[in-house]
Amino acid sequence: METRTAREIWEASLGELQIQVSKPNYRTWLEKTEGINYQDNHLVVSVPNTFVAEYLDRNQRSLIEKTLIGITGAPEIKVSFQVNGHRPMYLSASPNETKYLPMPLNRPSLNPNYLFASFVVGECNRIAYEAAKEVAANPGQTFNPLFICGGVGLGKTHLLHAIGHAALARNMQVNCVSAEQFTNEFVNSVRERKTEEFRNKYRTLEMLLVDDISFLSGKEQTEECFFHTFNDLHNTDRQIVVTSNEPPKALLLTEERLRSRFEWGLVVDIQPPDLPTRLAILQAKARQKGVEITLDVLELLALQAKQNIRELEGLLNRIIAYAKLLRAAPTRELAQLALENISHKELRNRETLTPARLLQAVADSFRIPLDDLKSPKRNKQTALARRLAMYLLRQETGLSVAQVGEALGGRDASAVTHACRKVAGELESNAYLKRTLEDIQKRLNSTLAPLP
Repeated sequence: METRTAREIWEASLGELQIQVSKPNYRTWLEKTEGINYQDNHLVVSVPNTFVAEYLDRNQRSLIEKTLIGITGAPEIKVSFQVNGHRPMYLSASPNETKYLPMPLNRPSLNPNYLFASFVVGECNRIAYEAAKEVAANPGQTFNPLFICGGVGLGKTHLLHAIGHAALARNMQVNCVSAEQFTNEFVNSVRERKTEEFRNKYRTLEMLLVDDISFLSGKEQTEECFFHTFNDLHNTDRQIVVTSNEPPKALLLTEERLRSRFEWGLVVDIQPPDLPTRLAILQAKARQKGVEITLDVLELLALQAKQNIRELEGLLNRIIAYAKLLRAAPTRELAQLALENISHKELRNRETLTPARLLQAVADSFRIPLDDLKSPKRNKQTALARRLAMYLLRQETGLSVAQVGEALGGRDASAVTHACRKVAGELESNAYLKRTLEDIQKRLNSTLAPLP
């Protein structure tokens, strides 16, 4: 029988494997591999990085060895993987046997409570929930990317982690990070000259989950890095899911092409929960904590926190804590006492920050009539005041860009977005702008003194 080299054997095997696995899997895990040594029915394959080595060893070893047996005609064959032709990673198991030593798996940090089973579904979040379930069941096939947007504390991170748990259950190579963590890792990789390692870490994933993507705003190098990472994963049908407080069009990103890519797949919105959903959430949380609370108490809490599920849970925790400290049942009277001390006042105070109060504070700071902010005037002073008003309305009140435009005389949403980007980009370097912003915030705080 003709003697074949390791390279020839592996190339023949790759031809077979290309038929047996999906195109994205082949391109991700097998395309950049090479047979480098074949001796005593043991083939050593060079792989580009440790992530590929671990994946192939854990998930494809059996298929690869069966394919090699078919190619070589040997009764038995073993395969091992080493990174970039460097020394093989083996662990001596016995004098006559070697075993591949897998690299440690960097499992994503997922909240164990954030599962699909524990997510309370209502009309406010049903579409986002169903889309997340579909992505978890068919990653890279339907909605890619999936962009989940909505206000603070409405369940975006819960759904993101639930997708991650489903991916891990399928033995997928998945990473779930905040945009801040991605940024910090990228900056450190540049500083430590480990950009190739960073690149390999993220571009060999089967699924990438990123929380609070708006953190990338204004960070040009990080945005560009994420743009290329996005392209590499998307082009090979690997799933990307991101969350944001804002829809793609409202993100203050430097990379317009990145914003457009977020709209390629599906954008789903989570709205604040209605009363029935808030009650269902409270009931589920109380059961989870093993506490029995009557419906009238839960209704009291549900009426206090209407916009934020985290706030809702915080109020529930406060009632439970009061009941334990006072060794009393969590009655409606006890709940009213707990809310009156802190939570109720905080909620009432927050409601006093209206768009009208904010606009008045801006006008007072610039010493211009309030109507000028809504007028067509475009002199330098008025234009700057108007831009700051737009920025603060977006930051402090949570209004959409369309609502901000309406509050300032019916201006176009694109003009609001442009103004907010301009302010965000100048705050770091413009001392006058920063001082003016701080002055407006002081004026707002002085008008929002605690209520009796």
